[in-house]
Amino acid sequence: MADTIVPADHETAVENVRLKHHFATSEQQMDADTLGMWTFLITEVLFFGGMFTAYAMYRNMYLDAFASTTRYMDVVLGGTNTAVLICSSLTMALAVRAAQRSRHRDQILFLILTMIFGTAFLVIKGVEYHAKWVEGKVPGFNFYYEPVQYGRHAQILFFLYFAMTGMHALHMIVGLGLLTYLLIQAYRRVFTAEYFVPVEMIGLYWHFVDIVWIFLFPLLYLIGHRKF
Repeated sequence: MADTIVPADHETAVENVRLKHHFATSEQQMDADTLGMWTFLITEVLFFGGMFTAYAMYRNMYLDAFASTTRYMDVVLGGTNTAVLICSSLTMALAVRAAQRSRHRDQILFLILTMIFGTAFLVIKGVEYHAKWVEGKVPGFNFYYEPVQYGRHAQILFFLYFAMTGMHALHMIVGLGLLTYLLIQAYRRVFTAEYFVPVEMIGLYWHFVDIVWIFLFPLLYLIGHRKF
């Protein structure tokens, strides 16, 4: 008489489908994913760290010229973007929590809110970039600056401004692409209490991008801020 085949438990079957062949358990796979993401974020810290170092060096070399640029920094728009990103970090954390608790509707809601906040950040930054273009504060494109005696060195600050905030904006665009992937998967009810690693890993990336802005905002907008 042939042996009776007993179907595997549903949760075990789901876990086996999502478990990559080179991992023994889902816990091992999650540990590897976490290590990989943190390693990637460390390389990102080194990348942005180089730009922060360049900023610190040039600001120390041309202190008065850099201080004079604060009149052209829109603290209101910068502060608004800071608040927007803090809200996006909250909604991202709530999306991760919803995935961990298998709350599919909440996952979708918080992912959409995070994407709205991220898009709002980019729109505000675009408005700010346009204002800099109109004012002639884009290095290499008919750059105009007053006081004139600081113009040459102030151009270095604006180059760093566009390089640092532009690279940050690029990371935001990548993050929005990743969130779009998560949203599609959330609609398909892929993420549950048994499987939520992608949401958590992309959440770490999003929080990192937010933290970078928390450093950029005071450095570029607040230090020595005054009206002339």
